[in-house]
Amino acid sequence: METQLLIDNETRAAQGGSTFERIHPTSGSVVTRAAAGSVSDANAAVDSAVKAYKIWRKSSPSERRRIMLKAADALEARTPAFIETMAAEVGASALWAGFNVFLAANLFREAAGLATQTQGETIPTDKPGTLSMTVRQPVGVILSIVPWNGPVVLAARAIAYPIVCGNTVVFRASESSPRTHMLVAEALVEAGLPPGVLNLLSNAPKDAPEVIDALIAHPAVRRINFTGSTRVGRIIAEKAATQLKRCLLELGGKAPLVVLDDADVDEAVKAAVFGAFLYQGQICMSTERIVVDESIADEFVAKFAVSAKALPVGDPSKNPGCVIGPMVTKDSGPRLNSMLEDAVAKGAKLACGGHASGAEMPATIVDHVKPGMKIFDEETFGPVTTVVRVKGVEEAIAMANDTAYGLSAGVFGRDVMRALDVAMQIDSGSVHVNGATVQNEAQAPYGGTKHSGYGRFDGRAVIDEFTELKWITLEPLKQDYPV
Repeated sequence: METQLLIDNETRAAQGGSTFERIHPTSGSVVTRAAAGSVSDANAAVDSAVKAYKIWRKSSPSERRRIMLKAADALEARTPAFIETMAAEVGASALWAGFNVFLAANLFREAAGLATQTQGETIPTDKPGTLSMTVRQPVGVILSIVPWNGPVVLAARAIAYPIVCGNTVVFRASESSPRTHMLVAEALVEAGLPPGVLNLLSNAPKDAPEVIDALIAHPAVRRINFTGSTRVGRIIAEKAATQLKRCLLELGGKAPLVVLDDADVDEAVKAAVFGAFLYQGQICMSTERIVVDESIADEFVAKFAVSAKALPVGDPSKNPGCVIGPMVTKDSGPRLNSMLEDAVAKGAKLACGGHASGAEMPATIVDHVKPGMKIFDEETFGPVTTVVRVKGVEEAIAMANDTAYGLSAGVFGRDVMRALDVAMQIDSGSVHVNGATVQNEAQAPYGGTKHSGYGRFDGRAVIDEFTELKWITLEPLKQDYPV
């Protein structure tokens, strides 16, 4: 597969014809050859967005809505292409790829509904004969950067929301999924998005710091939204701060699933399997810490291990029905093996699974995990989850909160009011009672606390991220001033 840059709705090679390759993590074969954009290409993308913004900011809500709805249909029509491309580029199963397209299409439709929700309000005033009000206006050029792990839905939200608010977008595609991200951009072009409203830029991994620095520093880029690791998010935030530019950051997670003593164990196991092992655990909301009351821990772990062992393993390119495919890079294996060895040396037990071989790893459950083990604190971002045994509700809450992250969480318990009380005490951007940690709906605000970032995608809350609030007064032509 080959992919180029998209500027002014036209595909073009990078300056000088430079390219880079996305290599399959297990076969070593070239999956995608993509244009390696430079700083000059980045500037060209911004210049195009600046020109388009002058017109797009004046577009009507109906026009924006029409394009969002057509984009949703265009995305769904590309479902087979997304499944094939995501399997090759990022080892995604047909289930995960199809889920991505489903969520992204719904997101575009929800964004269409926001076209008329960018509203201000009237404000009471003490000045006679004066009308005081606020309006929301688009910001300008938005820089959107998203990762490879949920490439369709994460791209959709980074593109749709800024655009429906009247902004233009420079979208920086992931080095690991450039063709997948181009498929999203192609759907927008097919939907009738005017030239320059969305420009797609890809770059070689070695050039990322220089290209992204140039984009953040460009005077025309007014806001940045970034989804990715906490480490990189911190760098983005620091660089944006020097330019006095606002960021929306959705970063890492260590999602806890709290299983109380009165939980329906079978239902909790189903949620744990889904949350921990969907897409090899490479989702920011993946269930990485299962906090289980000791009174039911043995039963839970035994049933959990049986279900995890039954998950089909393979290469999605050859077996679309498999659940556990290869991780995105072969470097993931040694990193996870180091965590496992550290945990076992300090008293943890493997309930199922085991060591990785490069990018391949079976579904793995590490039981009896405690503070002081690397795997207790660090994101695994692989098909590995942990079980922490606790005694009582208060200890469960403390363990769930004993993390630098706060993105998503879940609580299982038959006493719903008690479970709700626990949910209210967990420091997380979202908590699901009797549900999995991996959940997303376009009408609900999504984002994190602590080291998981700040700001919110989705729902009406996202309007604040991509508009400026302006105060306007209409006053009498003649007034008396004290000076």
